[in-house]
Amino acid sequence: MNSYRRELWFDTKKRTEFINITPQVEQSLQESGIREGLCLVNAMHISASVFINDDEPGLHRDFTRFLDQLVPYGPIDQYRHNDTGEDNADSHIKRQLFGREVVVAVTGGELDFGPWEQIFYGEFDGRRRKRVLVKIIGK
Repeated sequence: MNSYRRELWFDTKKRTEFINITPQVEQSLQESGIREGLCLVNAMHISASVFINDDEPGLHRDFTRFLDQLVPYGPIDQYRHNDTGEDNADSHIKRQLFGREVVVAVTGGELDFGPWEQIFYGEFDGRRRKRVLVKIIGK
């Protein structure tokens, strides 16, 4: 059994942003040399997410609209977390909805995706440097 670890770093430009990180994860897999196993990808921030879906801009706008309607940013005093001086309670809740991580099977040295599947980093409290962990185990 072998393992490989890599951190991916991003400078997010907007408060809410979806970044396709599939190419960086595939590069990590190639660097690992692992042909059969599992690839875990997780957000290392409690106001961000990693998820799998289609890389279609209209869908990403739908995600943003849905999240903002369900869990709006303001008024910030509606959230008890913001009593601490923070203003990002909504981003923590959005992360819970989209999840922390994904696990993808590795088969024949490739990510074993279904049609249209891509890995995304979902940022909900951006405009700063963020990171993602890629951990691959197998042989």
